[in-house]
Amino acid sequence: MTALKAATLFGVSMMVTACSNAGGSGDFSSAALDTGDQKASYGVGLNVGSQLRDARESLDRAAFMRGIEDAFAAAEPAVPQEELEAALQAFGQQIQTAAAQERARVGTENAEAGADFRSDNAERDGVTTTESGLQYEVLRAGDGAMPTRDDVVRLHYRGTLIDGTEFDSSYGGDPAEFPVGGLIAGFTEALLLMQEGSHFRIVIPSEIAYGPAGSGPQIGPNSTLVFEIELLEVLQ
Repeated sequence: MTALKAATLFGVSMMVTACSNAGGSGDFSSAALDTGDQKASYGVGLNVGSQLRDARESLDRAAFMRGIEDAFAAAEPAVPQEELEAALQAFGQQIQTAAAQERARVGTENAEAGADFRSDNAERDGVTTTESGLQYEVLRAGDGAMPTRDDVVRLHYRGTLIDGTEFDSSYGGDPAEFPVGGLIAGFTEALLLMQEGSHFRIVIPSEIAYGPAGSGPQIGPNSTLVFEIELLEVLQ
């Protein structure tokens, strides 16, 4: 996809914000979201607008709206194609750089907060820290079979960030089934310490979780994760 096509796609979702800023005082917080078209338009705005968030200070709203109107009118571009391509390539690089800088900042904050959290947690009674940095606390000891890396297990689990934000849970539904060796390293390590019937609380450093990449919108870079795990059954 060319830079021009990519920016055009981005631009569609920024129309509402651009209209607001171009006018200087618009407020679209009460825009109707009743029809299918309205909801779809709002979804496009959310999905693609988020990709331009890091470059919002550099986006000239008036020029942006001129481009939108020219496109709607099928007018000849006011800027030569070669100049547009060059400008859009530079703008795209600026977005990537700003996003990388923000991600690095968040990653540093998460790493520091996680280290402090694990340091405090390590001092709690009943918490054991392994060589990898995994911390576990036995809430209930089981007496059944212990899984191997090649097994599949049935379990209930709840995952949260260190501030308590829940990002995943099997509670409220059927137990989950996972291959022991197919999970993040810290989760696998914890399962290999458990017996059927056990209930553990574990804290996983980012290095044996999702690391600098994070996972999805909720688990940021270098995030320490907290899980409760109830091992129900080892499936041979």
